[in-house]
Amino acid sequence: MRATMRSFPLRFPLLALLLLEGTCQDFGQTRFICTSVPANMDMCAATMQNSGLAEDLKNTVMQLRDTVLQQKETIMNQKETIKELTAKLSRCESQSMTETVPGEAKAGSRRKETGSSKNTMGDVSRAPAETLSQLGQTLQSLKQRLENLEPMSRNNGSAQANSLKELLQSKIDDLERQVLSRVNSLEEGKPGLRNETEQRGKVESTLTSLHQRISDLEKGQKDNRPLDKFQLTFPLRTNYMYAKVKKSLPEMYAFTVCMWIKSNASPGVGTPFSYAVPGQTNELVLIEWGNNPMEILINDKVAKLPFIINDGKWHHICVTWTTRDGVWEAFQDGMMRGNGENLAPYHPIKPLGVLVLGQEQDTLGGGFDATQAFVGELANFNIWDRKLSPGEIYNLATCNNKALVGNVISWSESNIDIYGGATKWTFEACRQIN
Repeated sequence: MRATMRSFPLRFPLLALLLLEGTCQDFGQTRFICTSVPANMDMCAATMQNSGLAEDLKNTVMQLRDTVLQQKETIMNQKETIKELTAKLSRCESQSMTETVPGEAKAGSRRKETGSSKNTMGDVSRAPAETLSQLGQTLQSLKQRLENLEPMSRNNGSAQANSLKELLQSKIDDLERQVLSRVNSLEEGKPGLRNETEQRGKVESTLTSLHQRISDLEKGQKDNRPLDKFQLTFPLRTNYMYAKVKKSLPEMYAFTVCMWIKSNASPGVGTPFSYAVPGQTNELVLIEWGNNPMEILINDKVAKLPFIINDGKWHHICVTWTTRDGVWEAFQDGMMRGNGENLAPYHPIKPLGVLVLGQEQDTLGGGFDATQAFVGELANFNIWDRKLSPGEIYNLATCNNKALVGNVISWSESNIDIYGGATKWTFEACRQIN
């Protein structure tokens, strides 16, 4: 009997657990667990040991779970950091490309990237050689205008006019000496070039003042000439020289826009005119930006125009358009150079906008970008609310006495306000081209 009792726990382990249940700690609801236990080991101790291992496993699992959650949070934070750094890198690359190639084309229907390349503080950055070239051209323009004033001074014998002319001539001589000094500095590589931006600002401020003084003198000739015999001059690529047409455009289902234009700016002559309306700053824009061909934008849709005009000579250009099928035609010097269709079809030109000469608008009546400013001379800007015939356009380009004036916008000094040093002075197209 004693031998039988000794072997009992090994033969009937489950029954042994039931018999010992009352002697072990009460764990509430129980389950039968088959576990191999050595014959000389206390059953309660074995049960407690197994319970401790389970608790250790549970703690380990919880620690692993916390570690996974922390790593997940770290990964999310790193993703946000990577996204932010990628965005910053893209902006830096965009700005670098714009500075390297200032005239890069605007992508898609709207070719300009907002904000990254804009110079809103004044002139666009220029190389010293380009600055000297533009200053030389401006000085030559001022001299020519003074020469045009000499006959008036001789005819009326005004001592005051002669005095002003001598003063202006003296200032021009001073500017020429400054330009010569700049040339010498470039040749000798002086460290004073660090202040190049400040020096250029002073010179251009003086030039703007001279333009205004000469314009005041030229106003004396206004009574002796028709109001349409004038031209606008934009000597420098800035974001503050422009002219604004006092009238807005009506709603138009067709139009013809024509002008005389002269420029040798490179790359791109800039924006001869832009028309913006509430909600659409590219309602009607003519622009040659960078190394791209001249383009016309209607409601932000683009057509490339086959104009070649940056040779420093006067050219007459016209663009016609109708909303039906978006058909357009381009004329240079009286001859059709190209045509197309599907340019903003069935979209009428909206009224109540702002028409600006010499700048491209990013906001209604403002938001100018110096890199897109027009550099050169512009005259006889006219707009009609219909498509002119090739014969009518030829008459305009050849200064025929049958040439029409715009029935929507006509070229007249009384219709235009000028700002920022842009100037207007006597111009007769036929006298200039003959």
